[in-house]
Amino acid sequence: MSETNTVNHHKVALVTGANKGIGYEIAAGLGALGWSVGIGARNEERREAAVDKLRAAGADVFGVPLDVTDDASVTAAARLMEERAGRLDALVNNAGITGGGPQEPTTVDVNRVRAAVETNVIGVIRVTNALLPLLRRSPSPRIVNVSSSVGSLTLQTTPGAETGPISIAYAPSKTFLNAVTVQYAKELADTPILINAVCPGFTATDLNGFRGVRTPQQGAAAAIRLATVSADGPTGRFFDDEGEVPW
Repeated sequence: MSETNTVNHHKVALVTGANKGIGYEIAAGLGALGWSVGIGARNEERREAAVDKLRAAGADVFGVPLDVTDDASVTAAARLMEERAGRLDALVNNAGITGGGPQEPTTVDVNRVRAAVETNVIGVIRVTNALLPLLRRSPSPRIVNVSSSVGSLTLQTTPGAETGPISIAYAPSKTFLNAVTVQYAKELADTPILINAVCPGFTATDLNGFRGVRTPQQGAAAAIRLATVSADGPTGRFFDDEGEVPW
């Protein structure tokens, strides 16, 4: 996977769920490369705190009020991005939830499944479609969907593979997201838009009660590479830090 390393102060990204954890570090990493980054987040206080912290570190960032589950919020965010930048070079769909627990298939509250799919899948479709007109204005548009290796059916059915706890909401929502990524790549195959899924690894965030063994900065690395990948890079594929992840 090749990547562009040239600092370009005119490139613009939007990262959803960027007020903390992996999303924050993705924004920080792109900011360090000279990108202007929209910090997409629902919570105003946390969003503005993240913006202030990133600006203090020298990054060109701005807040974008964004609830990926709300049509009006997403439409307003797309309008803000158009007014602010006029185009979008990279969209990182990072916002996600687990759906809460427990998630044993035979006893699950189906509302947990519905919530996970609404945010982790439908939210990605909603945001991507709203931002596509701006992405099409970029000479090298990139879309990165933050997924998880627990969504890999190959790994889930491999004896001895580490696939986390039994999960009828979160893990299948990431399988669904991977499938969605493939379908976008097929439709956009004749365009410059490259879209890929990425697994950040078992990263310590509030999503898992900070039980992960990787830092958010480590978890952000693969997404940053895919957001900055050159025109001959991959599309419609699934990666982590070590390379390609099986479907």
